[in-house]
Amino acid sequence: MESGQASRQLIVVGVDGSGPSKAALRWAVRQAESTGAELRPVQVWRPPPPYGMPVDYSDVDLEGQARESLRHAVEEALEGHPDVSVVPQVMRGHPAEVLTGAAEHADLLVVGSHGHGGFAGTLLGSVSHHCVQHAPCPVLVMRPRTGPPSK
Repeated sequence: MESGQASRQLIVVGVDGSGPSKAALRWAVRQAESTGAELRPVQVWRPPPPYGMPVDYSDVDLEGQARESLRHAVEEALEGHPDVSVVPQVMRGHPAEVLTGAAEHADLLVVGSHGHGGFAGTLLGSVSHHCVQHAPCPVLVMRPRTGPPSK
């Protein structure tokens, strides 16, 4: 890079196909568009835990499923935003660890938070909590919208 030339900002966003992660991706697309930042949507996959019995996943393309899920989410979020620079990534590992690692050189990490309803719904999910505590950059957590309190 030449001296005096500013590097492009980077926004990393965690995507898992859930409503909150899609909302986080849509927000990140608008932010990248308004700031000229590069957008790096990251979907993490890993084999499910065996829960007592070994399970053979050799005939299941978990990475391919994650790649297709990410492709679909990105296409949907980019609709109407053709000028956003996007570099999607599919990575294997624990979501919290992968996202904080992917944010190593990012200017912002955006994640969704899974609400659980009632009192638990006021708490952050474990992945978003880990990211807030350990990310090397600012973190924005998209919480699900809630309506007015019922009477």
